[in-house]
Amino acid sequence: MDKKTNIQEIKEKIKHFIGERDWEQFHHPKELAISISLEAAELLELFQWKEKQSLEDLRNDKKLMQKLKEELADIMIYAIDVANYTGIDVSDAIIEKLKKNAEKYPIEKAKGSNKKYNEL
Repeated sequence: MDKKTNIQEIKEKIKHFIGERDWEQFHHPKELAISISLEAAELLELFQWKEKQSLEDLRNDKKLMQKLKEELADIMIYAIDVANYTGIDVSDAIIEKLKKNAEKYPIEKAKGSNKKYNEL
């Protein structure tokens, strides 16, 4: 793509793709949540039994990067489909969640730490 596609355009493309195939009947939030979980497991499988790679090595592994891109896209498509089905504004939801996380993880306590908010 020449230009960056915004989230609304992506939502419409996903809705159109599903509509053309008459898949709305199968895309209830329960099934979509299951699908997200299955695709997330496929994402995890890409790293199973492998040594931790540097970011540079990961990015230079073209085959792995292609598979990673595809699995991540599957997860995002299902997540956006849930948003379409339920009427959730993804942009608003993300902004709201970032605000909540900023409160749970204040910079002065969380910077450089991997502890959960209740352990900070």
